[in-house]
Amino acid sequence: MAGLGSVPVPTQTGVAASAVRSPSTVVAPRHTAVVRTTHWIITICFFALLITGIEILISHPRFYWGETGNVLTEPLFKLPIPSSRRLVPTGYGYVLPDQNGWSRALHFEAAWIAVLTSLVYAIFSLFSGHLRKNLLPARADLSWGSLSRAIRKNLRFERPGAAEAWSYNVLQRITYVFVILVLFPLVIWTGLALSPAFDSAFPITVTLLGGRQSARTLHFFVSLALLLFLLVHVIMVVRAGFRSRTKAMITGQTDTPTERT
Repeated sequence: MAGLGSVPVPTQTGVAASAVRSPSTVVAPRHTAVVRTTHWIITICFFALLITGIEILISHPRFYWGETGNVLTEPLFKLPIPSSRRLVPTGYGYVLPDQNGWSRALHFEAAWIAVLTSLVYAIFSLFSGHLRKNLLPARADLSWGSLSRAIRKNLRFERPGAAEAWSYNVLQRITYVFVILVLFPLVIWTGLALSPAFDSAFPITVTLLGGRQSARTLHFFVSLALLLFLLVHVIMVVRAGFRSRTKAMITGQTDTPTERT
């Protein structure tokens, strides 16, 4: 009797032995589920903060420096827009509808959601290596030659190559790191400094900023910087291919998975 190893194994005709020879390849997602989820939550929060922040701003479109400031105080500067408060001198003969109540409530709710989501993203980035692998620029890329080429390419709004569908260039990395590690923590700090409850619990955080009115002024400028980043980010996404970039941030996959580098 023939040994078991010599018994021929029947196969179906046309079922490719090539199927056995061609193992299926699994392409890693461009963005992980954590990055995609936190990205969209923070995006929604950002728009909520932007809309409510504008409503809060027009209630008193004057900025001061120091601890106190009111309509009897000379402002550091003022925005040439009408106010929603009749007692605020703006030079206009009318006031806008006052939406300050619900705007403040929603503003702080969206801010806390953004803070908690950012903590999840920060913990994930540190322990998964996302910050080191995908965001921190390599030392070689920080040379003046690499930076100047990246700047010229972005200023000309050149369409990125296939390799950039799977990674960020050096200018993107520097910008994202600056936003994540500098602007975002600063906008949170200056925003919390405007909360009377937080101020009473941690007065040092307000003192370091020069006072509540200084914190409000800094909060305004940092918010403008984040808004500018958002506008440039959207322009670059549209230029690079809005459909493919949005698809990558929703599903994790790009249209060119085989060209990953």
